[in-house]
Amino acid sequence: MIPPARPRRSVLFLPASNSRAIAKSRTLACDAVVLDLEDAVAPDAKAAARAAAAAAVAEGGWGPRELVIRVNGPDTPWGADDLAALAEAAPDAVLLPKVASVDAVADVRARLGERGPAIWAMVETCRGVLDAGLWAQAGRAHGLALLAAGPNDLAREMRCRPGHDRAALVPALSQVVLAARAAGLAVLDGVCNAVDDPDRVAAECSQALELGFDGKTLIHPGQIAPANRVFTPDMEEVARARAIAAAFDDPARAGLGAIRVDGRMVERLHAEEARALLALAAACDERGGAG
Repeated sequence: MIPPARPRRSVLFLPASNSRAIAKSRTLACDAVVLDLEDAVAPDAKAAARAAAAAAVAEGGWGPRELVIRVNGPDTPWGADDLAALAEAAPDAVLLPKVASVDAVADVRARLGERGPAIWAMVETCRGVLDAGLWAQAGRAHGLALLAAGPNDLAREMRCRPGHDRAALVPALSQVVLAARAAGLAVLDGVCNAVDDPDRVAAECSQALELGFDGKTLIHPGQIAPANRVFTPDMEEVARARAIAAAFDDPARAGLGAIRVDGRMVERLHAEEARALLALAAACDERGGAG
């Protein structure tokens, strides 16, 4: 199943406790902002960050950007209060950390209400990855819309050393993509810790694109441009997609399942992919292209 053409090339994490960063994020070229109540906020600042996140939702001004709040886990001292506050504030989505079962998704849906925000799930534990194909499919009934890989926590739990090429994590990252696509969900690659190395960010984005991710979560505004550039279809891709779509739209080829386009054999599944890419390219262009 090909997901809808809503760009999520660049999804920027910010501490919900940082009011200046929140204000600036309304002007950035990212496709989504995640206000973090979990890892980025110290225990004694949790309540204030929660209030700031709710106020940011109410204030608005996010334009085409999705606004997502990452909550503390329901089993923590702060999780229940986070969810209670966001059931009223209603951001575009609530991001759950360390999801490993459909029960976690169902519990959060009950707390947010049936008409509450969409649910995004972090996949950042060994159990979460291994069982993702099961709980992601079942989670759709509870409003689960997206999976986001969490490579830092996953690498720690695996006790692996990913290196610059992230080779040790590629099998797990691929499994997250498989689980998301099988369930018809969007899927994001995890963060790159190199905040002063745009080339490394671009390399990780290119790897993520090859693996099938829709975009990447980010931890610094300087990472937005590389992510947008990599995940925006380029002119060559768009031209090829237009040629394939036009070829299958030709009435003379209406009954054909496979045809030759520019020296390559393509099937109707390629036409579906081409139309999805064209829709994504148009949506990216509305956001300012790869800039």
